[in-house]
Amino acid sequence: MNSRERLLTALNNQKPDRLPCQVHSWMPYYLKNYLDGIDQWEAYERFGFDFVIYNGIRHIFDPAVEANWQQEKVAEHVDSSGVQHTEYVIKTPVGKLQLRQGANEYTIFDTEHLIKGKDDFEIFAKYWPVPSEIDYSNIIADKERLGDKGIMRTYGINYFYGQISPWQSLCYLMGTEQAIMAAMDDSGWLHYALEVLLDKALKVITISKGCPVDLIEIGGGAASNTVISPAMFEEFCLPYDKKQIEAIHGIGGKVVYHLCGGLMKMGDMVIESGADALETMTPISMGGDCDLALASQKWGSKLCFIGGFDQNVGFENGTPDDARRIVRECFEATEDHGGYIISPSDHFFHGDPANLQAFVNEAKNCVYG
Repeated sequence: MNSRERLLTALNNQKPDRLPCQVHSWMPYYLKNYLDGIDQWEAYERFGFDFVIYNGIRHIFDPAVEANWQQEKVAEHVDSSGVQHTEYVIKTPVGKLQLRQGANEYTIFDTEHLIKGKDDFEIFAKYWPVPSEIDYSNIIADKERLGDKGIMRTYGINYFYGQISPWQSLCYLMGTEQAIMAAMDDSGWLHYALEVLLDKALKVITISKGCPVDLIEIGGGAASNTVISPAMFEEFCLPYDKKQIEAIHGIGGKVVYHLCGGLMKMGDMVIESGADALETMTPISMGGDCDLALASQKWGSKLCFIGGFDQNVGFENGTPDDARRIVRECFEATEDHGGYIISPSDHFFHGDPANLQAFVNEAKNCVYG
């Protein structure tokens, strides 16, 4: 099999020739500091991975709609630890919203959330622009470049603010703790807010037929059972995710549900949502709760799995022998069912490239009988 056939076979929850391997996107920090500044294409090529190219969607907006949501940078400074702080104001016809973000060499994060209360959310609901068209030219070019080396995935087709499902997007907008408290204190309003976010996403999905990607990501860590209870997931995630997944399937898309945290209490509901695959299968050693062998036994016949590799031990702090050992353990845990793509359970920023090479080489040695 070539890499594309191998990955698609696993996504169809079948056994390919051998274990497919990818990373959960390449971090610019790692590419710059460990791989001489090469890009994701060159990184996949250097080690011999199966390519999984992450590509964002280009949205086109009606200028009149876009004019009602004008984001301006109003202040910035660098603190003593080197964090770049930036303050933004969003101007709308009925008022302003304020957002503050921090950025370091690893990532960007909010230090003041956009939504502070219901009035702010009403402004957001009315004026945050929904695209009127989708430009696939960059994806089409990348897919032609990719050929049979692998698959392409994205998250932008479902169009949420900051995250990739209604609950996760709302947590991004107002803060996870605040969203959880609203679920407890004012569930009616919370359902209204989730419906607003879903409605915007569905409008974009309906104009996205023909999107030339192989896998579309939804979900997010805020839905993990290390953050919320199964009862909360059932009420505030599942109904909205089901509608979103149904719409994506309706335009021919395949869906991976992303839970970067605890997931063992959510697996049955992920299946109920209609998702095709589940990630990141984060092990206990990394703060998740995934027992990969048990997950495979319970859900392996119904879901493809992506992830499961402890990159803290296998990449960042370990040796090539550690990487090989963990790959083999993950393979043996899922070998009976197949339908598994091994990947680091999250982003990684450090690690000897020799560990990555050992990871790839051992995956190639994991051959299905």
